[in-house]
Amino acid sequence: MQHKNIFGRIAYTSKKPEMMDKPRGYESFHITKHADGNKTIRAHCEIEEPAPTVMRDIIYSCDEKYAPMDCHVRLTVGDEFMGSGWFLFKDGTIECESFGPDTGRISQVRDTEGPFDLFGTHPIVADAFNCRALDISGGPTKRNMRCFVPSPDHRGATPPMVAEVNIDLAYIGDEEKTVAAGTFQCRHFQFSDSGGGMGDHPAYDVWVTADEDCLFVCGGVGGYMQTWYELVELSRD
Repeated sequence: MQHKNIFGRIAYTSKKPEMMDKPRGYESFHITKHADGNKTIRAHCEIEEPAPTVMRDIIYSCDEKYAPMDCHVRLTVGDEFMGSGWFLFKDGTIECESFGPDTGRISQVRDTEGPFDLFGTHPIVADAFNCRALDISGGPTKRNMRCFVPSPDHRGATPPMVAEVNIDLAYIGDEEKTVAAGTFQCRHFQFSDSGGGMGDHPAYDVWVTADEDCLFVCGGVGGYMQTWYELVELSRD
């Protein structure tokens, strides 16, 4: 095989006093690094708390320069089908074909009107992957990012459609982190939502591996959410 594979599992837990460190879901992922430089992320996510539950399946591919190519999203909310959508990035446009019980069939062609920084697909592993969009060559920094997403809801729990948001991404610095999957040299990033693009989302800290794979190691959201995420399994070819 010419491609390389990365497999992992992320535990979702709570930091709310009444649920301290209790499970609230999980995410399993499989990343393929193709010989031509393209990458494909497959992620299965289950959020059990807060209600309603969310189950999300994502298949997302980018090219050798990490520019998005295509993405498929399928959602179940409250154990009922919410919607399925397919996105294609081509020649400065984003095309979407989507279907949901409440929306019916939707076809979109959105002109991006210039460059954008990232496509946010909502799985935790993809959040870490997107941290590479920030230039950290000059040390700690912060920049507002122009983003497209399949859902502006912070849990991604709406029928897939093209939406645009702006978020701030900061590079804090480097540190070593030990989690169930091992000890890793990490880069610390923080997403924040000063403009309310993701529904008044509290600051979201993430620690990702300091190698080319930019894998999620641990992180959490404060404020009213009080969530924590941790890499508990990891294997690489």
